[in-house]
Amino acid sequence: MPSKEAHLSKTVLRSARVTAPILLALGAMNAWTAQTKADYAALSTALCLCVCAAGLFGEDLVQRGHRQDLMVLAHIAAHPGAEAPGIARAVGTPERVVTRSLSRLTENGLLALVDDDAHPALRSYRLTP
Repeated sequence: MPSKEAHLSKTVLRSARVTAPILLALGAMNAWTAQTKADYAALSTALCLCVCAAGLFGEDLVQRGHRQDLMVLAHIAAHPGAEAPGIARAVGTPERVVTRSLSRLTENGLLALVDDDAHPALRSYRLTP
């Protein structure tokens, strides 16, 4: 049985992906309506809603990238010497996304290339000591 904390986390993430665009659309419609009626208090409130919704959506995108990096890092920890195509299949993500994660993790010093001379598609990675 999953813990309540994990269940809440997934619910919140799904909610942010759905709620942010809806709030942004409602804020934009309210801003348009308030502007046509010259109701500046409602206009400023609607614009604040739009900015908050955009921030929520942006934060969700950033967190999605971090989660992807963690999945790639965990796979390499369990399978040293893994290559990008194998990692992509294992974590169920497109290879281009895994390649970006591998690049970020290598630049941050968390991963090291096993063989620098290999073709980019055949490079294998391991955790840095």
